[in-house]
Amino acid sequence: MDKKEFQRRRTQLMAMMGTGSIAILPAAHMRVRNRDVEYPYRQDSDFFYLTGFAEPEAVMVLIPGRDHGEYILFCRERDKQNEIWNGPMAGQDGAVEAYAADDSFPITDIDDILPGLLENREKVYCIMGRDKEFDTRLITWINGLREQVRSGIHTPGEFVALDHLLHDMRLYKSAAEVKNMRHAAQVSAKAHVRAMQACKPGMKEYQLEGELLYEFVHGGCRHPAYSTIVGGGENGCILHYIENNAALKDGDLVLIDAGGEYGYYAADITRTFPVNGKYSPEQRALYDLVLKSQYAAIEQVKPGNHWNQPHEAAVEVMTAGMIELGILNGDLTQLMEEEAYKRFYMHRTGHWLGMDVHDVGEYKVGEAWRVLEPGMVLTVEPGIYIPSDSDGIDAKWWGIGIRIEDDVLVTRDGHEVMSRDVPKEADEIEAIMAHGNAA
Repeated sequence: MDKKEFQRRRTQLMAMMGTGSIAILPAAHMRVRNRDVEYPYRQDSDFFYLTGFAEPEAVMVLIPGRDHGEYILFCRERDKQNEIWNGPMAGQDGAVEAYAADDSFPITDIDDILPGLLENREKVYCIMGRDKEFDTRLITWINGLREQVRSGIHTPGEFVALDHLLHDMRLYKSAAEVKNMRHAAQVSAKAHVRAMQACKPGMKEYQLEGELLYEFVHGGCRHPAYSTIVGGGENGCILHYIENNAALKDGDLVLIDAGGEYGYYAADITRTFPVNGKYSPEQRALYDLVLKSQYAAIEQVKPGNHWNQPHEAAVEVMTAGMIELGILNGDLTQLMEEEAYKRFYMHRTGHWLGMDVHDVGEYKVGEAWRVLEPGMVLTVEPGIYIPSDSDGIDAKWWGIGIRIEDDVLVTRDGHEVMSRDVPKEADEIEAIMAHGNAA
């Protein structure tokens, strides 16, 4: 992503902050996996959104109106020995030249320099509670200044939640962000199709996961956007199942919830298909119901509608369909008021999508559901889950878990399903699987 994109974001944020303020945001920490092995580093989304800087041990400072530069980046000094082991580092010169910082200082000097930057600032914008160690350091710097008030130093009198402004910015995706999200969705679509074509009874769930991971990496999505779910049979009724170690059985469905991350932007796609390539009558009936409810929900994704309208549409279709199939009994209106569907459809129909798979942004403004606007991206993912211990439900429905999820961009005149390259009509899926098995 071009560095002008990050400059634009910082300029927009500082305009909202106003003069007399300062924003301070630390980078994500390295995390130890075991002993001296670390997890692959992934920068904090908020930090990357404003800086494009992917190294750990860094702190971003924004000071609107500062004569000597509004954007300061504290980061590691270049270290040739470290670079031999871990690769190039930006250092102070790189922070200025490659990342457009107005100035950069070694992270080891932050205790000496940052308190001075806090002087005579009225408001401190920060994200409290996410990094307790850094919160403590910030409070220590503020308290150190307070001890010098008799010398005429003015200390900040107000802490303001930076995420209130920043997360609202992140909710509206720019053209560059949408481009990354389309690519993530397209690569992830190929991964889902690959899994459909590779699937056969007797495989392990993790073998299908391997097919997905291959396609992610091959398409430039070096990492999944979240832990991949491959749930065969009864495991498809576990919403966040990630063990992926069971055998796939002939006659069962397999639910795959998986998406790649490209350029820090996530895809999030779910498909449910028969292990042997052919839906049973009961599986097909429930699958078609979930798909019908998803179509109804997606139709409600357009500017001017509010956040909850897709969910309301899905719930109505789902409840009516379960009555028709004999899974629920009673009056449609009453069952919806009682939320009877929640026994089998217990989650919401979607969430915001962006740099984080469950992305930031408020769902309500005040007490009202947020109105959908162009540039917002959300998932639409109704599901139905009937575990084998479902008392009072005909056993023919037991062990069936189905979810269908797509990534949807709100456009000026409606919506765009960015994950549309993954088939979801039952006949299409069966045809793809038949072709894959024949090959």
